[in-house]
Amino acid sequence: MSLHDKTRLEILAPVGGAEQLTAALRCGADAVYFGASGFNARRNAANFGDEEFINAVKACHLRGVKAYITLNTLIKDREKEDMLKTLRLIAASGADAVIVQDLAVAKAVREHCPSLPLHASTQMAVHNVAGAKALEEAGFSRIVPARELSLPEIEAICRAVNAEIEVFVHGAHCMSASGMCYMSSALGARSGNRGLCAQPCRLDFKANGREYALSLKDMSLLSHLNELDKAGVSSFKIEGRMKRPEYVAAVVTAARQALEGETPDMQTLKSVFSRSGFTDGYFTGKRTLDMFGSRTKEDVVSASGVLPKLAAYYKEERKCVSVTVAAQLRAGEKSSLTLSDGENTVTVYGDVPQPALRLPLKEEMCAKSLLKFGGTPFEPAGFTCVPDPGIMLPAAALNALRREAVEKLSECRENKREVPYLAGTPGAVSRSAEHSGNALRLRFERPEQIPDGILFDKLILPLEWVKKCPELLESYGAALVPEIPVLLYPADEEKTLTVLRELANKGARYALCENIGAVRLAKEAELIPLGGAMLNVLNTDAAQEYDKLGVREITLSAEMAFRDMKKIAFSGKLGYIVYGHMPLMRFRCCPMQTKNGCAGCRGDNELTDRRGEKFRVLCSGKKYSTLYNPVPLYAGGMARPDADFNTLFFTYETKEECAGIIRSFENGEKVCFRRTAGLYDKELL
Repeated sequence: MSLHDKTRLEILAPVGGAEQLTAALRCGADAVYFGASGFNARRNAANFGDEEFINAVKACHLRGVKAYITLNTLIKDREKEDMLKTLRLIAASGADAVIVQDLAVAKAVREHCPSLPLHASTQMAVHNVAGAKALEEAGFSRIVPARELSLPEIEAICRAVNAEIEVFVHGAHCMSASGMCYMSSALGARSGNRGLCAQPCRLDFKANGREYALSLKDMSLLSHLNELDKAGVSSFKIEGRMKRPEYVAAVVTAARQALEGETPDMQTLKSVFSRSGFTDGYFTGKRTLDMFGSRTKEDVVSASGVLPKLAAYYKEERKCVSVTVAAQLRAGEKSSLTLSDGENTVTVYGDVPQPALRLPLKEEMCAKSLLKFGGTPFEPAGFTCVPDPGIMLPAAALNALRREAVEKLSECRENKREVPYLAGTPGAVSRSAEHSGNALRLRFERPEQIPDGILFDKLILPLEWVKKCPELLESYGAALVPEIPVLLYPADEEKTLTVLRELANKGARYALCENIGAVRLAKEAELIPLGGAMLNVLNTDAAQEYDKLGVREITLSAEMAFRDMKKIAFSGKLGYIVYGHMPLMRFRCCPMQTKNGCAGCRGDNELTDRRGEKFRVLCSGKKYSTLYNPVPLYAGGMARPDADFNTLFFTYETKEECAGIIRSFENGEKVCFRRTAGLYDKELL
């Protein structure tokens, strides 16, 4: 393999602690990503205390490696001050960029650290061109698209924006589409969006007789780096901040080998960590059963055999910084030594040489002391030293000169940039005084679920049904809201935009949007975007950022407790879902397929967990499928904060069941079905 412009390509390594940092730096990473003690998507990793964090960034910069900091969790309003403290720490460290998921955090970075580059986390659910453009317009200089994209889809996004595109090339595959998993929070109040995913998907779910039906093999695209380069990708990202240092060493080394045209040692990679091997399925467009795999006893045993070999990869410092060395040794003058890395130049002064009693100084004698850079990342790229005749300077003095020069050059490199932190003045925003008094909104999966004679504020249906049934728009007018597909890949964007424009011309006024790409498409179609719960709005600033993007009404995240909802300040309308079998995951690689793929599937299936609980899986036109919580959320009997609207979210209920639930909710009647209050009455971790 020969990559045509290796200077612009970047191997980006995961760092969960000090040892992983050492492994990444010594094995040839161009950049690393890691978190401070909080507000990062791997809160269970070792991470770094404040002083350790500053030193970690310095260690990167000393070696010419960039440090990208993960500030990529959703935050609550009451956590904002703590988040800003972390941002001040990041600014003080001189980090090279910050990776974010929450638009509130992005807003804080823009306001307080405008010179700090913003990178969009894969959790922002960018899987199409519209999403990438929206983030670029919002000030992101780099975008990490969803992991479940094919090469043509990645290329389409690269062509559409000027922002850098960063792609995961090795590591774990989430079963759910990026940024759309709520299983950990729904089943255990540990949110993946807040860095505490408990990975329930790796447990033994069964589908069509298969075990571990929600566990995918790890991806490996190391054999595809040339294709990614040609597509326009700038950064090759390795997943694994929870992995051991030997794993980091192995993958960085393999990626470096691939970039340099060598064949990576895939067997060692498989041995150190895999789940029944690797897959490149999404990348090549294959969404078949061979993408699935789980961690076996053999996988665990194989790791022990390669760990000593991999530990040797990062035993010694990597020589990665070329310096020129120039010494001035003249009679009657202080000795001096100048080191330069091409960007930073330092000069230090030492003792005055004395007349030689026996052997006068020669260039080669000086080189033995002045070029002795062992234990540092420096290597000499040129040496100049012509001592005056007949002088001498002890080796100890020459060594002291070198040590001082190395220390000063190291300081220059470690403190290579400053990120100013501006105090800022937060603007005052309050809830709108005009509330619609808990208006009722109804969302249905299919038109035949709609009961007769019901009253509502808005009726929401998937876009495909609004398109197929024009009589619905004639009957309900602007109260009918098409729901833009949650997963919309580049090949379907233009067709979807055309349909939205046609509906707008026929009287539709709104569109329900579950991600930032859908918001942009709705606006292009001249429809008013309504924010769905999957926008993951947990705080006031995020709500205000979506307001700036044209979203006038927002359904707050189902991961938010009612007590936090009361504090959200937003000039538009706010509401929440009060009933529904909530989506837990969205699948591009459906777990319900058989060896014949989708053949014979009716699009409505069940998988079973280890306790025998059955989870419904509904297909959306063979584009993606959705896993639903078998126990519906119901907040009808709870003390709820004032809202502008309440949404009843119907999925696979019958028409009669929908009618009964609507009636019970409106009349405040007791319900007898199994239900959960979800996270509305809990403290989400």
